[in-house]
Amino acid sequence: MKPKILIVEDDPHILLGLEEVLKSESYEVAVCNRGDQAIEAFNRHRPSLVVMDVMLPGLSGYDICKQLRAKKVSTPILMLTAKGQEIDKVVGLDLGADDYVTKPFGVRELLARIQALLRRAPKAAADGEKAGSDAPFQIGPATIDPKTFQIKRGKAADELTAKELKLLQLFHAHPGEVFSRDRLLNEVWGYGYFGTTRTLDQVVVQLRKKLGDNGGEPRHLITVHGVGYKLVV
Repeated sequence: MKPKILIVEDDPHILLGLEEVLKSESYEVAVCNRGDQAIEAFNRHRPSLVVMDVMLPGLSGYDICKQLRAKKVSTPILMLTAKGQEIDKVVGLDLGADDYVTKPFGVRELLARIQALLRRAPKAAADGEKAGSDAPFQIGPATIDPKTFQIKRGKAADELTAKELKLLQLFHAHPGEVFSRDRLLNEVWGYGYFGTTRTLDQVVVQLRKKLGDNGGEPRHLITVHGVGYKLVV
């Protein structure tokens, strides 16, 4: 039996379609059609992965994602976003979602993303335990504390997702080194990642905001056009 997947979706047609597709691939499936019942469903079923819509009755996908990550739940979350809603993707990734697919989506794309997330999950947990020191470190005016997943600038504090923290640790360990987008995706998302570099670009945008580096000309996380990014300290 393959891992259990929890689907949180209020559209009955999409919910049924997802359930049938995943069961046909021999996944064990649990379903929930309300946002305000999702945390209870998660605790009851303990899935290996969550597929979740953004817009849900009772509680949004954003809020569910935020609550799970606040409890240090590392289970992969795949968000379903509406076509053209770029803000859905940005906010979802910022709150700790691991990936997203845009409606309407193809079955092959959905399954490939699910398989990639499930392959990465145990490796990411192991890598996270080995990834550098837990000692706080500095990037510009910001102090990053790996133990608390917090980034502080003066009196302002923001929460970091696991991928945001890993990116910052990677950049901090190699100041001035240019990382290609593909290398960053492999290092942080894993070699099985199925998706585009836009996911990485959106996470970098959020990191710049948290670093206070989101003006017209960033000073620390620098884009190297046609290649990727580097950290200037």
